[in-house]
Amino acid sequence: MSREVASRPLGVPVAGWTPPPAPSGTVLEGRYARLEPLSPDTHAALLFRAYEGHDWLWDYMAYGPFHSAAQYHRWVRDTVANEDHLFYAIRDLEAGVWGGVASFLRIAPQMGSVEVGNINLSPVLQRTRAATEAMALMMGWAFDAGYRRYEWKCDALNRPSRAAAERLGFSYEGVFRQHMVIKGRNRDTAWFAVTDQDWPALREAYGAWLNPANFDEAGRQIERLSDLTRLVRVSSDPSL
Repeated sequence: MSREVASRPLGVPVAGWTPPPAPSGTVLEGRYARLEPLSPDTHAALLFRAYEGHDWLWDYMAYGPFHSAAQYHRWVRDTVANEDHLFYAIRDLEAGVWGGVASFLRIAPQMGSVEVGNINLSPVLQRTRAATEAMALMMGWAFDAGYRRYEWKCDALNRPSRAAAERLGFSYEGVFRQHMVIKGRNRDTAWFAVTDQDWPALREAYGAWLNPANFDEAGRQIERLSDLTRLVRVSSDPSL
């Protein structure tokens, strides 16, 4: 063996690595949010009502908008039958409404990697404690199950999604140029991720932000989540 071959760097061994289970649809519930596996009969009509009149919510999605409750019901029915991803419906427990969805996708237990995506929050759920807690609950499930990497990807032009990833503590990893064609348009994709090494600090940050003591009597935050997660991020999105 040559000296050059013998000196090539290799990755750090992952001792005792056991692939985690695939998401099974466990109900996730916190103080402000409840997540249930998306059901056409239970959730579709209520979610359609929350989305109705807000067609811009679908601008960066590969599907939608939907112009009737029956059309959205069919989409939910067909979508939940696809085992490549697992969709959750999100309920704001304070407001008592179902207001959005998110899913686990690109599920690769053998690599310890899973993505959160298809996030679509209606106006009633946006900028709420329930929306933030929903993301924390999904991330918590993944790392508690044994995943090593938790991904977030979005259209590079979707600045609100990129800002949300940063706020939640995801590290920016770059842009895949001409990654997809969506609705006949080019999509460059911005990549973000959290690793299991980041999770303990992020869990504390979420707990501190979601603590009722972090909000005044009018429900306004006292300490911003982005300030709590800033030190966890390995790199920041230069576009923000």
